[in-house]
Formats: sequence, structure tokens, C-alpha cells
Amino acid sequence: MKAEGKSKKAESKRDASARALSYFAFCLFTFTLLAACAARPRGPLAYVSNERDGTITVIDTGRDEVVSTIRVGARPRGIRIGPDGRRVYVAVSTPSGKDYDHGENRIVAVDTGTGEVAARYDVGTDPEQLAVHPDGTRLYASNEDAGMASVTDIRTGKQLASLVVGVEPEGVTVSPDGRWVYVTAETSNTVSVIDTQADKVVSTFLVDSRPRDAAFSPDGARAYVTTEIGRTVAVVDTSAHKVVHTIKVPRGENVKPMGVVVSNDGRRVYVATGRGNTVVAFDAASYEPLATIPVGQRVWGLALTPDGRKLYAANGLSNELSVIDTASNQVIKTIKAGDGRWGIAISRE
Repeated sequence: MKAEGKSKKAESKRDASARALSYFAFCLFTFTLLAACAARPRGPLAYVSNERDGTITVIDTGRDEVVSTIRVGARPRGIRIGPDGRRVYVAVSTPSGKDYDHGENRIVAVDTGTGEVAARYDVGTDPEQLAVHPDGTRLYASNEDAGMASVTDIRTGKQLASLVVGVEPEGVTVSPDGRWVYVTAETSNTVSVIDTQADKVVSTFLVDSRPRDAAFSPDGARAYVTTEIGRTVAVVDTSAHKVVHTIKVPRGENVKPMGVVVSNDGRRVYVATGRGNTVVAFDAASYEPLATIPVGQRVWGLALTPDGRKLYAANGLSNELSVIDTASNQVIKTIKAGDGRWGIAISRE
């Protein structure tokens, strides 16, 4: 009888241990599942270049929270995402105040899946901005100190062409159909037009003083070019590469138009005003200003989420990202991270 009692007690203890172990395993599984769900992005990822600390800040646009930081070194400025979303490309150059180092002047490609640097492209001296052809085959980059624009084969890394453009070229933007690349030149006040079928400059036109950036309408029929000193936005007929209208940006203290993007439906044009610390929304049909939105200090790069509901503005002096609700034209969140925020690229998924 005593032996039988001891056996039942031992069996009971084993059952209790098994239940405890099962409960622990269940809790561990649940915790792991919750952690994995919490870590998974809720929205497309935004990649922000930080020119003073050599990094890219990655932000989940669903939560509007920083999820990682990628170190690329040197001075990252222009930033784009490849058409398949697998790589983000950033133009890096020798930091201000440092002796020129050719090895620092590259287009760096980062794998969006791993966050690791996947390739470095020699695209010539002092690259500031770039564009990726929609078919994913070529990189176009401005070489600011040389007055050139380079064309590079993404697969082989070979430079296919080096083209004479304006003086101090900066902005580089490809049309939605991939036919044209517009390169803005700060000192010559020109926009050079590259025909991507031949990789040659086929046209050059004048705009107001110190053009900085360009953006195409979704149908490619119009382009919008910001001019920092002119304080205007040139509206360009892309069929003739001709300025058909000039929008005057509302004057204010230190207003200097910089970055520009067009809404997904083509009805609005958003312009960053640099040290004016605002983003101005324009009606693309009437050219009238719809709203002036206060943001952080020295706002530069702009990017829209794929659904067009949120606009992100990089503020280089206050080291923050302003998140703007495009329905209300109000800042709904400010995200701190990175030193010297410059450009933004947002994935399509």
C-alpha cells in the first residue's frame, strides 16, 4: 500500500512538472510570436539620409517609429529606391571641411532585406543626387564639382557615359516612363535633359536662379523645378522641354525652395522652403497655394507614402522628420534621429 501511494505521488509530480513545462513553452511561444509581430513593419519603410553622421535612418511609416540605422560612411545625401524595392541607393561624398578623398565618393547600394551594403559604384567625383532608371539597369548621378552627369550600369558597375551638363549640377530626376532625366545646375541656372535611349544631353533650358530639385507629374507631361534664389517653381512642358509657367512661392523669412514632390493623382505639388521652415502645397491646375505647413528647421527632402496619405519632410538643422497628414495639411508627428537629415526615399510596399 505504501509503495502504491509513493508511486501515485511521483506520478502526480511528473504530471505537474509536465503541465508547468507545457505552460512555460506556451508562454515562450506567445511572447516570441508577439515580439515578431511587434517587430514586423506595419507600413512601407522610409529611408532617410543623414549627411553629417554618415548614416541612413530606417522608419516604419505604419508606426512612424525608427526601426534601424544603417552606416554607410562619408556624406550621404541623394537617396532613391530601386524599382524592385530590393535595394536603396545613396550618393555619398567627402564630408564638408575634409580633404577630398576619391574613395569616399560613390553610390552605395544597401540591401533592403538585410540592411547590409551590397555594392559600391564609382560614378565620378562629388556625387550629390541620383536617379535609378525604372527598368533597374542604370544609375544617373550628378558630379557637382565637375559639371558632369554620369551614367552607370548597375549590373556590371561600368560607367557608360560622362555627360557635360550645367555648372554645379545637383538635382537628378527620371521621368515615370524612363525616357528623360532632368539634371538641375545651381550656378548656370539651367536644366539639362538626358535622353535615356541614347544617354546623351538633347536639350538645355533656363529657369530662375539656383535650381535645386525637379519632380515629374505621374503622367510625365509636366515637370516642376524649384529655384532657391529665384523663389519660384518652374512648370515645364516635357514634350518640348519648355517652361510654360512660373509659380511664385509665397515670400517669408528665409524662404528658399528646395525639395519638391507631386501627389499621386497629380493634383498637388509640395515644395520644401529650406530655411523658411515650411512646406507649401500648391494646386497643380491653378498654381495657387493651398496651405503653408510649419515644419522643422531647414527642410530639404520630401517623400510621399504610396497611398499619398502622408508626406515626410527631412529637417536638416533640427535633425527631425516631420510627418504631414495630406488630408488636413497638418504635422501629426515629429521623429527624432540622425544628424543632418537630407533626403528621403519610401518603399512601395
